[in-house]
Parts: sequence; C-alpha cells; structure tokens
Amino acid sequence: MMKNLLRPLFRRGLLLAMLGLAQQVAAQTTVTGKVTFSEDGSTLPGVSVILKGTTTGTSTGADGTYSLTVPDRNGSLVFSFIGYLSQEVSLGGRATVDVSMAPDVQALNEVVVVGYGSQLKKEITGAVQTISSRELKDIPVSQVTQKLQGRLAGVQINQTTGKPGQGMSVRIRGQLSVSAGSDPLYVVDGFPITGSIGALNPDEIEDITILKDAASTSLYGSRAANGVVLINTKKGKPGQTNVSFNTFVGLQQVP
Repeated sequence: MMKNLLRPLFRRGLLLAMLGLAQQVAAQTTVTGKVTFSEDGSTLPGVSVILKGTTTGTSTGADGTYSLTVPDRNGSLVFSFIGYLSQEVSLGGRATVDVSMAPDVQALNEVVVVGYGSQLKKEITGAVQTISSRELKDIPVSQVTQKLQGRLAGVQINQTTGKPGQGMSVRIRGQLSVSAGSDPLYVVDGFPITGSIGALNPDEIEDITILKDAASTSLYGSRAANGVVLINTKKGKPGQTNVSFNTFVGLQQVP
C-alpha cells in the first residue's frame, strides 16, 4: 500500500524537476560578436569576454569572434586585452555585440622596472646579495658605504682618506683595473648615477642589492664590469604618519 502511494509522488517530483531544468535551459541564450582594432579594423584574437559580476566568460578566436552563453540579455559584457582599454558594453537585449578596442597609450608609456629590483629571489641564478634597512638601522655612521662595511661577502669597503664627507673605496669580488676605474655601477631607483653615493642619506634607503657576477650584471652591459650596487629608496605609504630623529657625534681618524 505504501509503495503505491510513493510511486505517484516520485513521478510528480521527477516531472517537476525536469520542467524546472527545461525552463532553466530555455532561459539561457547565446551572445556572439567580433572584436576589432579601432585603428585599422583588424581582428583581435585572445580578447577576454566576461559577463559582468560573474565568472562566465570566454575569449575571442583567431578570427576575433566569440560566442558566450548567458542567462539573459540584460547584463553587460566586459572586454579586456593587454595593451588595450577595457570596455564594458550593455547587452540591451541584443544577440550580437561587436566591439572596437583602442590601445591604452598610458599603459604602453609606463616606466617598466628593469634589472632585478622586482624579480623573486628564488628565481635568480646569479650571485646576488641583499641587505634591508632593518639591518642597517642601528649602525651609527653617516655614510651608506660605512653601513655596508663587513656585512656583504665578496665586497671590500675601505676608507682611503680621513676628510669628512669623502667616499670610501668599494670593490666587488676584488676586481681591479690598471687603466680604468674599479668602482661599481650605482643604480638608485632604477637610474644609474656617476660618482660616489656618499651624499645619499642612509635613513632614506629601503634596501641595497649587490650584483656580483656576469650573469646578474649582464643587463647593464660594460658599465657593470666591476659589479652593480642597486639602491631602492623609501617611498610614501598610506597609514599613520611616523617621524624619526637620529643624531650622534663622533671622531674619525686615519692612522
């Protein structure tokens, strides 16, 4: 008796589930279109096409066309491609949406960080050594090179004069030259500089990286024959304002 009662209920439930699935499938629709370059009308393959607010998306093929299944035609599509301005286009009930994308001039003109300043340390295969500002903070000296003295393997830093404000001799891996200079190349915030870094305030330094071998210095060419000293200075950060004051007095002599 119980089985006879359950069978009609099961059939009705199955029928309702199938009807709901059919309605859901029927509610979905397909949007197609083509993405082209605004300047010459050429097609753009690999453009990302995403339904705004969802993870539903696709990309254009080799001929610049795309096909995307969406729940309805009332949403918006977001078109994005590296080097081009992203676009958000409302469907407005349309089944075909063609887009013409313009290049992002600002992105193309941005300054690109070169060298090893932004590369992960685990990916570096050359002889590279880095020291952070935390390690240099409590050393009571006035020059950057004095703070590095005795802290980096393969880097010889010696004082050559007792005159105040004079720079120090820096030799990476003992490289010397008879006819040319032996000083390393100093790069501050991505810009190579000439001369000494004695005038640079040590408290403004975020970290210092020493490039020692040919593999790590190859990017800088012949100027890096004696090694490279990369210096990144501190920059403004959002949050609470911090003010620090340091002062000390000392006597320095060269025997």
